[in-house]
Amino acid sequence: MKKLCIIILSCAILSACTKEQLASLISSPSLSNQEIVEGLKNALQVGTDTSVVTLNKLDGYYRDEAVKILLPAEAQVIYDNINRIPGNLGTQLLEQAIVSINRAAEDAAIEAKPIFIDAITGITISDGLSILNGKDTAATAYLKLKTFTPLTNAFAPKINTSLGKPLVGNISAASAYTDLVNAYNTASLGGVLFPRITTNTLGEHVTQKALDGLFLKVAEEEKAIRTDPLARVTDILKKVFGK
Repeated sequence: MKKLCIIILSCAILSACTKEQLASLISSPSLSNQEIVEGLKNALQVGTDTSVVTLNKLDGYYRDEAVKILLPAEAQVIYDNINRIPGNLGTQLLEQAIVSINRAAEDAAIEAKPIFIDAITGITISDGLSILNGKDTAATAYLKLKTFTPLTNAFAPKINTSLGKPLVGNISAASAYTDLVNAYNTASLGGVLFPRITTNTLGEHVTQKALDGLFLKVAEEEKAIRTDPLARVTDILKKVFGK
């Protein structure tokens, strides 16, 4: 009797389906573990490639308010007292420094590509199942866990080199920042009028913020692939994330 009820219920459900729905049920078998892993690897390849290309180009960081890099913490007092620097010099030096440090980040972004490829290649079936059933940025979180340290090691020397070479006109980010700090300290009368800046974490700051922006972009790409059919640009992405 129980089997008969199940058969009757199944027939009722199938009879209520359209031809298209029935075709979908017949032609869409469960995904294999290998397909899941392949789909996730492809998603991360697409997402990281797009992110690196976007940030590595001119104004990739500077013109994007979501990832634009501002001055480090020790320079917050400059923002608070910028109008006290005589003339328009403070504002000009501030903008020059910000443009320069963003150029350094754009210059370094390409370093991420081979490191991402290594991490993506190492995704296992266990990793894949966990990522697929995780949050909408689970793949990005996995990638960040696997790559943040090697990315920092790769970005830091490239960032420091970029900070020292002329990137805006004939001015480097390091010299632009030094000029800004010197102008500020001079205007402060050596710390009498407002706090003097004595530290410089520019390289460390730009490296950290450059990586934060990179993973933000990768997360955006992952969310798009998970939620927007138009972002699934390969057959395997359509197959895995279409479900």
